[in-house]
Amino acid sequence: MTHTLNLQKLSVGTESPQELGAWQETRAARTSDGLPRHVTRMWPKREAELLDGGSIYWVIKGLVLCRQRIVRLDEVDRGDGIRRCGIVLEPGLIDVTPTPRRAFQGWRYLKTEDAPRDLPASREGETGLPAELSAALAEIGVL
Repeated sequence: MTHTLNLQKLSVGTESPQELGAWQETRAARTSDGLPRHVTRMWPKREAELLDGGSIYWVIKGLVLCRQRIVRLDEVDRGDGIRRCGIVLEPGLIDVTPTPRRAFQGWRYLKTEDAPRDLPASREGETGLPAELSAALAEIGVL
């Protein structure tokens, strides 16, 4: 029996979930079947746990702000002999409770019990606070 596991990943250079979503709409960020994909060099060793309902939690400007369900992992060949992992995702971002995260390299596993909770439907799509203010409020436990 597997247990669901998630990933957390920095969305480098992204200013907001809306900007991440817009990038994922581009042809360069999609698979041949039209799903968004993030390519990374390392292949997760705990693949079965990720594919058992796991998500990728996106860290944007020091805060986990949204997530996407992982659909599958595809091998990506860019012609240089390096095996890469294409993390194929469900379209659309799910807003989560803003949670501070320090910068890190690559991706990290995230246990379901440690993952930020999804925002209630009544708060989805709200215009967010400035990143610095959200980080400060999350740091003191207000968000």
